Amino acid sequence: MNKEQSRQYGILVHGGTVVNEDREFKADVYVKDEKIVAVGENLDVPAEAVRVDATGHYVIPGGIDTHTHMEMPFMGTVAVDDYNYGTRAAVAGGTTMLIDFVIPQKGESLLAAYDAWLARATPKVNCDYSFHVAVTWWSEKVSEEMGVLTRERGINSFKMFMAYKNVFQLTDEEMIQSFKRCKEVGALGMVHAENGDLVHDGQEKMLEMGITGPEGHMLSRPEDVEAEATHRAIVIADRVNAPCYIVHVMSKGAAHEVSRARREGKRVIGEPIAAGLGVDGTHCWHSDWRHAAGYVMGPPLRPDPTVKEFLMKMLANGDLSCVGTDNCTFNSDQKALGKDNFAKIPNGVNGIEDRMSIVWEKGVVSGLLTNRDFVRVTSTAAAKIFNVYPRKGLIAAGSDADLVIWDGKASRVISKDTHHHAVDFNIFEGMQVHGVARTTISRGDIVWHEGKLYTEQGHGRYIPRQPFGPIFEGIDTREDARNELKLKVDRKPYDGPVAKIE
Repeated sequence: MNKEQSRQYGILVHGGTVVNEDREFKADVYVKDEKIVAVGENLDVPAEAVRVDATGHYVIPGGIDTHTHMEMPFMGTVAVDDYNYGTRAAVAGGTTMLIDFVIPQKGESLLAAYDAWLARATPKVNCDYSFHVAVTWWSEKVSEEMGVLTRERGINSFKMFMAYKNVFQLTDEEMIQSFKRCKEVGALGMVHAENGDLVHDGQEKMLEMGITGPEGHMLSRPEDVEAEATHRAIVIADRVNAPCYIVHVMSKGAAHEVSRARREGKRVIGEPIAAGLGVDGTHCWHSDWRHAAGYVMGPPLRPDPTVKEFLMKMLANGDLSCVGTDNCTFNSDQKALGKDNFAKIPNGVNGIEDRMSIVWEKGVVSGLLTNRDFVRVTSTAAAKIFNVYPRKGLIAAGSDADLVIWDGKASRVISKDTHHHAVDFNIFEGMQVHGVARTTISRGDIVWHEGKLYTEQGHGRYIPRQPFGPIFEGIDTREDARNELKLKVDRKPYDGPVAKIE
C-alpha cells in the first residue's frame, strides 16, 4: 500500500453499496485527512487519489467492539493479546475501534490505573480505542476520581462487578453508590452480572465433590446465578433512575430479564458477545483438558445449544443492542494454571477478529438480520450508546474515515493457524463463516487489504467520549415524574397516645 500517496491525495472507494443503519444505497466514498470527505456518485477527486474497487461488495462503517481486555493482568497472569496483536486482529476482521477496560485493583487509584493503561496502549494500537473504567472498591476518593475521569479524561462509562468475590466484587450498597455517582457525572453504569457469593459457594461445592475439571466452572455458576444478578442490577439502577448496561449476556434467563425490563420502560441495555452467538458450553465437557479449558470464561458459555440462536433473535428484535467480544486470551500454559482446580483457570476467550463474521453468518445468512441490522449491532448502536456518533458508526461526510469493504458472499474457515491473535487457540476453530473484510480503512489509512495487514503500531488514537450521551435523554423528566414528594400526604400531626418502650 502506498500510504504516502493516499495520505496526500486521499482514497476513493468506488463501485460499492454503502450500508448505514438507516439506509442502503449505491455510492462512492472519498476519504482524506482521516475524514470522510464525500459520499455520492461521480465525485470530483484528484486523479492521483488511490482507488479501491468495491464493486459487488458492501461499504460499511468500521466495526466497534464494546468489550475487550487487552494485555489484562488477571488470575496471576496476563492476557497474551496485547494492544498490538489485539488491534491487528481487530482490523483483519473489520473492526476499527475497540473499547477496552481499565481495571484497578482494590484500593488502587482509578486515575493512576487509567494512566497506566493509557501508557501501555498508546504506543501499540493499530486502530482507534477508548476505555471503560471499573469501580472495584468504593470510597469518597473513588467518587471524586469518577468526576475527574468524566470531565478530563473522556470516560463516560464505569463497570461494576457482582462476581469475583474478594477481588472485584462490590456489595449492593457499593453498587447503589456507584450508580448514583454515574448518574451525577453523566456516565453509563455497566455491570458484570453474576451472584458472586453463589458462584464462590458453587466452586467450593464442586471441589469438595472432586469435580476439578473445566466442567466444574459451568456447574458452579448456572444460568439462574446470572439471571438473578441481572435482575438485581437492573432493579438497583432503576431505583437510582440511572441507565444500566449489562455486559456479556450469556443465557436465556439473563436475556429475559433485560427484555422484560425494557418492556417495563426501564433504561437498560444488553450486550451479547461473539462467543455466546457462535459456540456453546458443551465444549467444557470435552475429553481433552486443553480444549475444554479453552472455553472457560465468565459468565460461562451455556451448555444448551439453542442459546446461540435465542440470543441472535433477541439481538434482531432489539431486546439486545450491540455485540462485543470480551476478548481476553490466554495460551495453553496459562490455562494450565488451573489444571488441578477449575477455579484457577484464567477466564477468557478470543473474538475480536471473528466477531463481524460470526454475526454475519449467524444473523444475516440465517435471515434474522438485514444488512442494515448488521451495521446497527456491530457499529452504530455502540457509537450511539457510548456517545461517539456520528463521528463513528456512520458513513457520511465529516465522519471519521473508518470503513470496511465487506464481501457478504465470500467465506473462510476460522483457525488458530491463520488468525492474527497471539493466542494458540481459537474457540471457533474449524467453523466456516460467510462475510469477509476485503479492505479495512482506519483513520484514512488502508490497514488490511485482500488478506494482508498494513498496520503501524501507534497509528490508532484514544477517543475521548463526552458524558450525558443519548442514553441520558429523558432521565430528568423521569426523575420529575417519579418524584415521591408528589405522593406525600399533608395531614394533621398525630397527637394521640404513644407506647412506652422499656
